[in-house]
Amino acid sequence: MRWIRWIVGILISLSVILGLTQVRPEEQAIVRRFGAIVDIWQPGLHWAIPWGVDRVDRIQVATVRNLLVGQRPLPNDPNPAVGPLLTADQNLIQAQLSIEYSIDSTPEGLLDYLRHRDQADLLVARAAESLMAEWVASQDVDSALLTGNVELPRWVMAELPSRIEPFQLGIQVQQASVNYLAPPDEVKAAFDDVNRAQTSIRTQEYRARQEADVRLRFAQSEVFRQKQLADAYQAEQLTLATAEARAFLQRVEQYHRLRAENPRILEAIWWQEMGQFLTRMKSQGRIELLDRALGPNGLDFSQVIQPPKR
Repeated sequence: MRWIRWIVGILISLSVILGLTQVRPEEQAIVRRFGAIVDIWQPGLHWAIPWGVDRVDRIQVATVRNLLVGQRPLPNDPNPAVGPLLTADQNLIQAQLSIEYSIDSTPEGLLDYLRHRDQADLLVARAAESLMAEWVASQDVDSALLTGNVELPRWVMAELPSRIEPFQLGIQVQQASVNYLAPPDEVKAAFDDVNRAQTSIRTQEYRARQEADVRLRFAQSEVFRQKQLADAYQAEQLTLATAEARAFLQRVEQYHRLRAENPRILEAIWWQEMGQFLTRMKSQGRIELLDRALGPNGLDFSQVIQPPKR
């Protein structure tokens, strides 16, 4: 009986050793017993019944998978134009997308991925190729080449999840990006020339807009400066006019007050104003005094009066 206990002990030990399974931190594991799913293991050390009773499928849920969709011609490839895409204006372009996806870590997602993981890449690639062809077919060749690096991934990311949802693949699309987008090699040189010309046009337009902005700002600053000068001149003239009006009213009031005492006050005021007026005219060189022409016999006009200097 001892050898039976030894055999049983050895079998138990082997079962314990063979049934131990390590689930790494980036993994989750699905346990199937005779084909039926009985448990989902999180990272750690677990034990399953060996000898073909339990089957453990470890799935790397933290790994992001990269899938290339479309064609990119290789150097010296005798058949580079495989699957070019047709644009709305009947031109051809070649494109390749990079699709990144991860596995849905929910129990339902893990079960879906386990059932369809052999077909996941193929179904995602076909759906992405279909979306890529639809977008290119809706664009003319210039728009596709100029905006495709931004707009094509945006279109694919918006539509791809709903396209693959009926397949229940248990994956989540993380990112789409353009790896290659160009016309066929036969016409690539012509397209490059067009792109350079368009780039030059945009550069000239940008410089013209910059110059227009500079001139507009200068004109606006000049308008502001002239307005400031006009406002200052207006304020100055208004102040002078106000002062002159106040002085005139004071003179009128003084005249009415002094006329009762001196009837000739108006004549005195007149001569005073005339003196000031003539003084200003002399300072401006508009009149010439005749004192130098005054002699013993009166005024001597035999000398020509020198014209004023200008």
